[in-house]
Amino acid sequence: MLLKKDLKEKRELVNIEVDRFLPRKDEYPKQIHKAIRHTLFAGGKRLRPYLLINTYLLFDDDIKKTLLIAGAIEMLHSYTLIHDDLPEIDNDEYRRGKKACHVVFGSDIALLAGDSLLVFAFEAITTANIDEKLKLQLIQELAREAGNKGLIAGQMVDIISEGKDVSKETLEYIHTNKTARMINLPIRFGCYLAKASAEDQERLEKFGNKLGLAFQIVDDILDIEGSQQTLGKTIGKDKKAQKATFPAVYGVEKSREMAEKLITEAKTLLEPYGEKAELLMMLCDFVLTRKF
Repeated sequence: MLLKKDLKEKRELVNIEVDRFLPRKDEYPKQIHKAIRHTLFAGGKRLRPYLLINTYLLFDDDIKKTLLIAGAIEMLHSYTLIHDDLPEIDNDEYRRGKKACHVVFGSDIALLAGDSLLVFAFEAITTANIDEKLKLQLIQELAREAGNKGLIAGQMVDIISEGKDVSKETLEYIHTNKTARMINLPIRFGCYLAKASAEDQERLEKFGNKLGLAFQIVDDILDIEGSQQTLGKTIGKDKKAQKATFPAVYGVEKSREMAEKLITEAKTLLEPYGEKAELLMMLCDFVLTRKF
């Protein structure tokens, strides 16, 4: 399958770049570097780096300058996974098919590993071979999207909404900030790196919002219908924790219809790019039908 092959190739390119950037696992103090690498290199789709690279390829064809920035996005994402899994938040013992970081290394070291990956994400951008003004812009936007007006805001409202009947507006707020904005960020960075026009940036921003929400809806459904073997994480924990999810608010079938509509709209936004958007089109279908 073309998408599967391309995902694997680009994942390896990003992994190589990140591996070169990070301290070796045997560098002192060893335990923290082992913990960092445990989750970061445990597998994963590398969806966010892939979105960055393939958005960039809509406008330019030299992906070398995108790789470390894509890696920075993945480091940020892995930090959120480590912290999400902690007993104090989602309390999940598995991630990407392996024991979660805190299970292997303890919550104290896992907390520091997540903190380290967040800091490394910013450092990686500063060392990338791109224009200094663009570096500043990427750093500012990474901080904004990951902070208390973005990712952390969504996470906070998610936590305080557990066990409550939430409005549709609150549900959308949580998942727009927790998921959609962090899927939109690499798309936006891909546009910046390729110097895409304002019109293209606006169109792809809409694309990212729709793809991000669809991704979350499917994730919520998989927590009900998926399996731990394929997903690589504990199943049914959303219901157990009484999380604010799309199936909890809308029901499974309505949620599925919503995801299908969002993906159809997302693909329509890609149509002006023709064959250059073929892989992104395939990725949309993958997000909708994925089992992991």
